[in-house]
Amino acid sequence: MQVFRPHHNTLARVFVVGGLLAIVGLAVGGSAITRSPWWTKVGEPPDQPVPFSHKHHYEELGIDCRYCHWSVTQSAHAGVPSSEVCMTCHSQIWTNSPLLEPVRDSYNNNKPLVWNKVNNLPDFVYFDHSAHVNKGISCASCHGGIEKMHLTYKSQYFSMQWCLDCHRNPEKNIRPKEEVFNMYYKTPRTEEEMKAMLERYNIPYDPNNIPRNQLELGKLLVKHYNIHKEQLSDCSICHR
Repeated sequence: MQVFRPHHNTLARVFVVGGLLAIVGLAVGGSAITRSPWWTKVGEPPDQPVPFSHKHHYEELGIDCRYCHWSVTQSAHAGVPSSEVCMTCHSQIWTNSPLLEPVRDSYNNNKPLVWNKVNNLPDFVYFDHSAHVNKGISCASCHGGIEKMHLTYKSQYFSMQWCLDCHRNPEKNIRPKEEVFNMYYKTPRTEEEMKAMLERYNIPYDPNNIPRNQLELGKLLVKHYNIHKEQLSDCSICHR
């Protein structure tokens, strides 16, 4: 006696294929969700104790990044401005602004301002600001467009693939160390401009083989700054 009829084989195949497609769909859908702005909060400014404008301070007033992010060249953390730093200016200007009441309260009561992190990496990821800026990687490489932000938000999603792309090809982003904090730096377009920049920053180069673009300049700087590309993809660089 035949227990299963021929169409049961078709049903079994449908369930097996459907189950596999569902698993793949969940994996792809989950990955898309976790990389979407809804999840990563890219472009969404978090609440802060004071509505600080990078555009006003950096672009309009010309204040250097290091004035507020004082430890960026010395430690893993860039540092955030204390109320004392803010009050060096705001004890003289905007002294009665309601927006700056939290700063005055912090300063007068010796109570630190608590800033909310915009880019919050997982605990298993190690990132050192000083290691990057001291080797010619600009703020603009990771925080592109921040100089025009009235309210600070995450400009891009820091996936492992995104970081590895730069670690494997630092030539695309590296620039002279003197230009690291220049958010408007442009790679010289002509051979004369490139030669003048290299001479200005005392960067050795072959007069008969002057870099013509960012990749050629990057290769020169990678060698000049003694960056070992083969080590940058090692897992222990970021996972310690």
